[in-house]
This record gives sequence, structure tokens and C-alpha cells, in this order.
Amino acid sequence: MADQAGYYPCTCIALDVQSYGGNNDRRQSEIQHDLPRLLSRAALNAALDRTRWHIQAKGDEQLAVAPMDGSEPRIVDDYIRHITAGLLTYNQDRVRGARMRVRAAVHHGPVEVADNGFAGRTVVTTCRLLNSAPLRGALAAADDADLVLALSDQVFQTTVAGGHTTLPEAAFRRVPVQEKEYESTAWLWVPGHDAHGLDLEGGTAPTGPGAPGGPTGPSGAPRPSAPAGAARQRAGQPDPRVRNTFKGRNLNVNNFNAPVDLRGGVVGFGSTDG
Repeated sequence: MADQAGYYPCTCIALDVQSYGGNNDRRQSEIQHDLPRLLSRAALNAALDRTRWHIQAKGDEQLAVAPMDGSEPRIVDDYIRHITAGLLTYNQDRVRGARMRVRAAVHHGPVEVADNGFAGRTVVTTCRLLNSAPLRGALAAADDADLVLALSDQVFQTTVAGGHTTLPEAAFRRVPVQEKEYESTAWLWVPGHDAHGLDLEGGTAPTGPGAPGGPTGPSGAPRPSAPAGAARQRAGQPDPRVRNTFKGRNLNVNNFNAPVDLRGGVVGFGSTDG
């Protein structure tokens, strides 16, 4: 792709580190060294050939343009999973202020590798998704998440809804995006969290059928109401039907009512008695 001129179908992947500007010089330098290494390792683990990608580094950000050669489902699935796993390892022994937390966005369409970067509305759309309020709100709401992802509606429909990834459609939350001149629908995924239960605006998360960003399926049809116990869990309230004690000690209990992908996650057992 490096020798080609003009516009060609591409997949755009944009990533940005949260609160980079609030770090001191040494921490900013560390992030600029560690982020590209983490992304390169994730691509290698996902069996993606980044020598065919054009990469624009911007300190705490990276914008990559990959040719649409059939690897898009692996970018959405494997690459993002390996980035998440890499961040989990990177952050596990760090204090909260030293964690690296990332917003990511993926879109596809025609792109030109121009003399001063990348040209085309596809790139602009990717950047609008990356900086959108729902994506920022998700990272703020899930304060223990290492990564949040926004897919454009086109990418979601052709990869996730099309059944070309291992990601379940129900794990994604449909959100409206209005960022500068861009206005469209995006699909939000927060690995390890229920994206539908996150408060994206500092208020109450929409829960009614058909509410913007609320419990609707990929077709826009209302999702079945969650059981009362699941609703209580999302609200941080105990389910009275579950006995959360063992030998007189209080336990933290999570109930899963559907298949759960725990790759890259951690499951532990412990009490709340200190």
C-alpha cells in the first residue's frame, strides 16, 4: 500500500491515552515509549502484519490505516482483545494515577495517504468517534476499565453483526454521536463491563425500550427486560434472592445469566469483611 496513490478502501484504528496532558514530563515520555510497544505486541499476537499499515504517531495518540484485506474482523476482535490484555498486565501493579487507560475507535472507508498525513472523511469520522462524548463518558463511568471501544455503524454491521468475530452483539451499546459536523450512530464496547448499565452523562443511564443508547438490539428492537436481580446488580444493590454469606462471612457475588467471555479477565474469591 505504501507505493499506491489516491484513495483506497482502508480500516482506520485510532487510540488515545486518557489524561495524558496531566502527567509530568517523565511520565509523558514513558507513555510515548510504552504505548507503541504495547500496540505492536498486540498486533503480533493477533497475527496482523503492521508493516502494511501506515501509522501516524501523535504522542499519546496513534492513528493507523490498514488496507482492507480481510483482516478487519481480527482488528476489531483479536487486536482489541490483545490491547486490553496488554493494558491489564501493564496496569496491574500500578497506582491509579499511573495507569494507562485508552479510548479506541474503528471505522472503514476510502483513505488517501497524503503528503502531510491521511486525507478523507473516513479518517475524520474515526477521529470524531475517538473524541465523542459517549466514549469519554464510558471511560469515566467504568473507572476500573483499561479500554473502551467505539465502532462505526458500518464496521459493527459488517464484522460483529455479520458474525465474523467472537464478540456478541449484545455486548455492544448503540449510542448517538454528535461531534462537530459528524452525527451518526456508533456501537460502544467496554471489555469486562456491561456497557448498557454505564452512566455516560453523569445522570441516570437510559433503560427504557427505544431510549437513546438504551436497551435496544442491533436492529433497534427493544431488548427483553433484565431480571430484577440483574437490574439490582447494575445499580450496585444486592439481590435478596442470593445468599451472600459463607460460614458467617460476607461474600461478593456476581451472577452471570448468559455466556461470559473471561479471556483477559480475572476471577477471584474473597470476603468483604476486611
